[in-house]
Amino acid sequence: MISLAKGQKIDLTKTNPGLTKIFIGLGWDTNKYDGGNEFDLDAVAFLVKEDGKASGDGAFIFYNNRQDPSGSVVLSEDNRTGEGDGDDESLTVNLATVPADVAKIAICINIHEAAARNQNFGQVSNAYVRVANNETNEELMRYDLGEDYSVETGIVACEIYRHNGEWKFNAVGSGFQGGLASLAETYGLSAG
Repeated sequence: MISLAKGQKIDLTKTNPGLTKIFIGLGWDTNKYDGGNEFDLDAVAFLVKEDGKASGDGAFIFYNNRQDPSGSVVLSEDNRTGEGDGDDESLTVNLATVPADVAKIAICINIHEAAARNQNFGQVSNAYVRVANNETNEELMRYDLGEDYSVETGIVACEIYRHNGEWKFNAVGSGFQGGLASLAETYGLSAG
């Protein structure tokens, strides 16, 4: 298993011949605070074209739309508390059936109703994303997001992208504010 740093890019399919289905696990812990509200973090994915924009609302994968129209990217059930060890939410991706016009899949973590609940990633620790072979469960890589986020309400954790006919992984770790609507607008979708 390879541990990655922010900004690092690594090959997925070239060094793992025959890899077609991957499991992307996301996990986190919340620090104790006296706000009185539960933390509800959500995994979110965008299927993005070469121009950096999602191809439409179906390319926005979240708790109310758990798979893209092709069925290539599927989100797990919504975990509303983050309780327990291990992955809190996950996605499975069939790389072989991702539509040809999709250049990358952006994987994000968003705090649900962060503004209303006065929450941010400064109250979250041990956040990570890991990629495993979905058929063998062998963990291929892991990216620990670190503690760099104080006021952000979401993070673009990583991207799975095409490069010269192969799939690669990019440890992005870019924070953002403004909730799910702001994130959707980043990828060219209207959240209204």
